[in-house]
Amino acid sequence: MATVTSKALARIAAATSSTTLYTVPASTTAVITNIVIANTAATAATYELLLDDVVLAKTVAIAANDTVVLDIRQVLATTKTIKGLASAVTVMFHISGVEIA
Repeated sequence: MATVTSKALARIAAATSSTTLYTVPASTTAVITNIVIANTAATAATYELLLDDVVLAKTVAIAANDTVVLDIRQVLATTKTIKGLASAVTVMFHISGVEIA
């Protein structure tokens, strides 16, 4: 029987170059349920997200001291990744989902 675990998949400050935020573990399938992007700076920024190297969000503006919530249901197979970057390190990614092993 499969084991289903709800969890925080990533809680990380953005880098200004593409960075792997999460990799699906071996023998596991992940379902991404929510992605929250927060800009903690007093100036606007942009962010990008890729699921399995396919663009989900490209150079999206996020206002100063603002939050964007993506309510999604995306399935990623073993070893697939979520990557992200932002124009400032004040942008934070919070990714939640379910791992099925």
